Formats: sequence, C-alpha cells, structure tokens
Amino acid sequence: MSNQEFVMLGQGDEGCCPALLTEPMGEGQAVELAKVFKALGDPVRLRLLSMIASRAGGEICVCDLTPAFDLSQPTISHHLKLLKQAGLIDSERRGTWVYYRLLPEMTDRLAAILADRPNAPESEARAHA
Repeated sequence: MSNQEFVMLGQGDEGCCPALLTEPMGEGQAVELAKVFKALGDPVRLRLLSMIASRAGGEICVCDLTPAFDLSQPTISHHLKLLKQAGLIDSERRGTWVYYRLLPEMTDRLAAILADRPNAPESEARAHA
C-alpha cells in the first residue's frame, strides 16, 4: 500500500458529501471517499474497526487487539495507522499502551453518503438496490 495520506471527508473545498442516490458525486469527493473505502478494503482492518467500535466503554487497548490476529504487532500497528489516517479511529497513549476509539463522525458521514434518498417510496428504493 502506498504512503499517501488520507483526507477526512468534509475537510476539502466541497464540504459535506451528498448521498450517492441524491445527486452525482464530484470528482474531489469521489477521490476522498475512495481513500476511506480503500482503508476499509482489508479484512484485518474491518475486524479491527469492528473490535474498536463494539468495545464496551468505547475504547480498546492495542494490547487487547493484537492477540486476536495471527499477525505481528508491527503489522497490526500499520493497519491501525491506516484506519487512523482515514479518519475512522483516533488514539491516545497512556503510559506504554495506546488506546483506540471509533470516530463516529466518519462512520455517520459514510452512512449518510450511502443512505437511500429521504422519503423515497420503498419500491423505488428497492429498484436502486
């Protein structure tokens, strides 16, 4: 994977992204969104995000994430770094450990982008699925 930086959606000139079914997406928004989906396009990163998001209390120590995978600690750290660069998670160092938490702003934004048109009849919404 390249060392390119991920840009958080809504941080560019175009503002918040429209839903995919309400209007065509601009090129800049598509590029930004593709970077986030690229970060999510790996099964390990999806599992990490799920583990972080589903943790009671809203955060999890890296020491609890690493044993769940048959991967080295540096590899897990790399995946967490990509999720963080994509704006999906944040972290805080406490002593020797790093704690990760979900950034709901990004997951809410992704949900809004992928949402069906508001007030669309069910039959019309299914036709687009």
